Formats: sequence, C-alpha cells, structure tokens
Amino acid sequence: MTALTPETMAAARARLGLEHEHVPRSVAIIMDGNGRWARQRSLPRTAGHAAGAEVVRRIVTEAAQLDIGALTLYSFSTENWHRPREEIEALMGLYATYLSRERETMVSHNIRLRHIGLREGLPEPVIRQLDESAQATANNTGMVLCLALNYGSRAEILRGVRKIARRVADGEIAPEAIDEALMDASLDTAGMPDPDLLIRTSGELRLSNFLLWQLSYAEFYASEVYWPDFTCEEFHRALRSFSARHRRFGRVDPSNT
Repeated sequence: MTALTPETMAAARARLGLEHEHVPRSVAIIMDGNGRWARQRSLPRTAGHAAGAEVVRRIVTEAAQLDIGALTLYSFSTENWHRPREEIEALMGLYATYLSRERETMVSHNIRLRHIGLREGLPEPVIRQLDESAQATANNTGMVLCLALNYGSRAEILRGVRKIARRVADGEIAPEAIDEALMDASLDTAGMPDPDLLIRTSGELRLSNFLLWQLSYAEFYASEVYWPDFTCEEFHRALRSFSARHRRFGRVDPSNT
C-alpha cells in the first residue's frame, strides 16, 4: 500500500467514478459466511475464519485508500461465546495475530484503531494487542478502524442508559436534558459518525444485534458472497450502490414535489 495523501485518495475514488461527496463517511460491515465457505470446501470452520482475516486486511486497506472516515467491523458478538470452544480459541488467536501483524500498517497509513464492546471475557493476549494497537495509533488522524469485538448492541444501549441514569441520580443532569445527543455520547461509539452504509455478506438480511441505535438511517447493501470471497470489486459495487441512492432522512425529496 502506497502512502496515503489527499491526491492518492482522490485518484482512487476517480478510478471508481466516485465523487468525494458520494463516498460514505462511515461504513459498517457484518462479515458473515466464514463457516459456510469452509463447509463448502470440506474444511474446518477455523479455515474459513483464517481466510476471512485475509479479506479484512484487503478491505481495510481499500477503505483507507478511498478516504472513508470510519470502518466498523462486526468481528465477534456476545452471542458468539456459545460456539464450540475450539472455534472460539482459534478466533481469539486470529484477533491477536491480526492486531500484532497489522499494527505497523495502521501506524504508517494514519489508521486509528478503536474497540467497541466488552473487554471482560476477552483473553489477555487479545486485550494486550488491542491496547497496544490503540496506543500506537492514538495520534493518527485518518480512517478509524472500529472492531466490534465481544459486542452486542442491546447490552451497549443498556450500558448507555445506566450511565445516564447514574448522572440523573447524582443530580448532574435533569431528566428533561436527556436527548439523542446525550444518548450518542453514552454509547461505545461516542464521537464516531453513525454508519451511512451497512454491508452484510452471505445473503443474510438481519442486523444480528449490531449497532441498533446507530444504524437508524443507514443504507443497506446485501452481498450474496460469503465473507472470504468478498473482494475489493464487491466492495466497490456496494459503494456505487450507495452513491446512486437518494437519502431523504424522512423528508420529501424536493425533486419529487
């Protein structure tokens, strides 16, 4: 990956026929289908996760090159702890390896790492790699790579509500002062823009307890391919689909009145 500059990012968008104002500021991806990809090839599920990790590397790079402001990846949900023990151990090993391996790239290409979800329950090596990568990239000002790891949106919303309730109980704020901005600031994603585009792979059409508050006005793109087969070209198709849509946010499009 070459060094990112405004000129190289503009050139990358131009090659795709995308104007800057038509590129989503924030993209979220539900990376689905690793297990089914492996089963089709008579491979263990862990092989699908390993193949999916390589796709993460390519898509993160491509998103940064296109000057997308934030990329949030649904990596491991709170419900995923119910999977077989050997699969969970393999996944956690992949997370630690990925974070260590990609740290230099994130630093040199101005990508800032952020984790959302619970730290409790994550293995110590994963927490250490998360912390080291977050610290190493803290001063970067380019794309935010947000890993939703041990994450569940309902639990996140409950944590946010409890934060607000404690502030009300302490007399810090009045109930009447509670608004959407305060709720935004009380979630794991505080300070990040809401996703403009949600991509889900493997043809599934559900949110799976992912960013329920933040995705209120996101555009959806469902890809039929499994995540290990998700290419930069498929990513480009999602971006072009987004660029062709008219976002009204509940208002009437003046051109149709």
